[in-house]
Amino acid sequence: MLSAIMEDYLKAIYYLQDETDERVRTSTFAEHMDVEQPSVTSMVKKLAERDFVHYEPYKGVVLTDTGIPIALEIIRHHRLLERYLTERLEYDWAEVHDEADRLEHHISSQFADRIAEQLGNPAVDPHGDPIPTADLDVSPPQSGETLADQQVGEKVRIERVPDHDPDLLRYLSEHGITPTTVVEIVETTSFGMVTLDPDGTDERVALPEEVARIITTQTLTGASN
Repeated sequence: MLSAIMEDYLKAIYYLQDETDERVRTSTFAEHMDVEQPSVTSMVKKLAERDFVHYEPYKGVVLTDTGIPIALEIIRHHRLLERYLTERLEYDWAEVHDEADRLEHHISSQFADRIAEQLGNPAVDPHGDPIPTADLDVSPPQSGETLADQQVGEKVRIERVPDHDPDLLRYLSEHGITPTTVVEIVETTSFGMVTLDPDGTDERVALPEEVARIITTQTLTGASN
């Protein structure tokens, strides 16, 4: 049996190495987890002793073939719980991340499978992140393009919104911007603002470029003016 903190470490390593496609330095990991670096090094060594990670001092850490499925199972729990909380218990999508963090360690894979069945085996969570299948396969994102990459006049579908900032999620939701929303890029400015026109609303929404750069999109074929 793994402790909840060990599972959190494996999940975080998976996220970080997926973002960088390379070994995760303990300094990067400490910043991500908001813990002191000696604590990270100590835990990583414990995980390495159990063959969940491969760790080399000064070079970083990477999940092993033993650690990857454990991380993916926890991610599957987390994202299914987020979907269940929003769809069946009417949680706001800005609230579900922390709630799922608390619950993900306490359900079995069989329970997760039942949730998936009840929800019709969804492919993504409320924020657009892919949900690993029961076989722990993960669909790659359809596009790596963000709102900030689009040209004026382009129509795109929102694909993914990071779930780490509840205030941002509430703001986007209030303005009708969620995964599957179609928006047109109306204006980009030299001082770093991107203005959108979401389908189905009567208002335009201006986002700072740093926000537009973390919202993943899918370009609609033939939509550009």
